[in-house]
Amino acid sequence: MYQKNYVLLLVSMVICTIMLWFSRVYMVQGEEKDTEQTAAHCVDMQGYETSSECRNITLGVLEPAYVINVSAEDVEVLMRIVEAEAGGEDRKGKLLVANVVINRVKDSHFPDTVTQVVYQRNSKVAQFSPVSDGRINRVKVSKETKEAVYSALYGEDVSKGALYFMARNIANPDKVCWFDNNLTLLFSYGGHDFFL
Repeated sequence: MYQKNYVLLLVSMVICTIMLWFSRVYMVQGEEKDTEQTAAHCVDMQGYETSSECRNITLGVLEPAYVINVSAEDVEVLMRIVEAEAGGEDRKGKLLVANVVINRVKDSHFPDTVTQVVYQRNSKVAQFSPVSDGRINRVKVSKETKEAVYSALYGEDVSKGALYFMARNIANPDKVCWFDNNLTLLFSYGGHDFFL
């Protein structure tokens, strides 16, 4: 009788040990700085740590990370500028405008936040015409614009690195000349030309 109990105890211990081992193997790992983006290079397919910079994370589920740091105000400003600039365009047209703003935030030649990028002025001239004429404050943001903005914030980028865009048909001819003479045209889409 005692022998049977010892066997059951031994089997239970083995099962617990195996469960503990599996829980450690499949634990999510990543770097402190940007867990979501680095998890892929920190954990190989079997779940083993592959970088000494990785650490265990105690959270069960990770929220997806935006490609840039944004405040609630930044998200609202990005939605408004996208709606004001590309409200009549399809999802890709809206995504492209959001991509340009995000690309500027990432680029060291521009301010560090969405709000600062959108409201930036050079020689008292706004970078975006909806800021100059106040349209940014009058738009009603559509569901499609919100979806495009969130897609851009989560990393969907179809802009080829564009930092500038303009609507050639309605832009001031002097500004069109500046774009054409000082920037590299990457492509045109919808009503906008995109530049680097």
